[in-house]
Amino acid sequence: MDGLKQKIKDLAETFSSHLNKKIRQRKEDMKADDNSHYLIYRVLGITTKEGQLIDEYQNTGRFLYKYAGSFLEEAATLCLNYSFPDGHKTKVENTIGQRPKTFEIDFVNKNDAIEVKWRDATTDGDHITKEHTRVQVIKRHGYKPIRIMFYYPQREQAIRIQQTLKTLYTGVEGEYYAGDDAWNFLLKYSGVDLKSILTEIANERTPENGNQ
Repeated sequence: MDGLKQKIKDLAETFSSHLNKKIRQRKEDMKADDNSHYLIYRVLGITTKEGQLIDEYQNTGRFLYKYAGSFLEEAATLCLNYSFPDGHKTKVENTIGQRPKTFEIDFVNKNDAIEVKWRDATTDGDHITKEHTRVQVIKRHGYKPIRIMFYYPQREQAIRIQQTLKTLYTGVEGEYYAGDDAWNFLLKYSGVDLKSILTEIANERTPENGNQ
């Protein structure tokens, strides 16, 4: 288990390094941006300084969201591979429609087809149609679709989308876990308490913000 913890720590360090590099580069690039739109910000009562900060956080926030998601999904996969070394990512042919031609499965362990998500905040109705096709295809290939999503969205429309997705998975005798249920599923399935490991790493890296 110590070896797995070190792998997750190393993964965190790699993602952190790449994230900070991206943020520094974006901040440098923004110095050359055309800020004439700040006129409209000021009309709406936002000062130039506030506008600069808003634009800066909006730009760098996209990187943070992307890297946070990729890190957590990779860390969860490390936990799955720790207990199931033969598990792997794969693609299956779309046997129902023409688009997309294939669907990717994050982790296949025997008949279990596990999709790992850190958060899914989509409000796009087309997402339901695509996911409906996806789970049907996976089922036809002889797998049990399992979806784990560690953080539940907070907006009402996005929550409704997730409730519909849960119904889709249940309808094909699959499994759907979100929030605490996702962390608990990973612990029970892999035997690894990923949340505790991440909490330990977080407290080492940012002890002043160690409380969840």
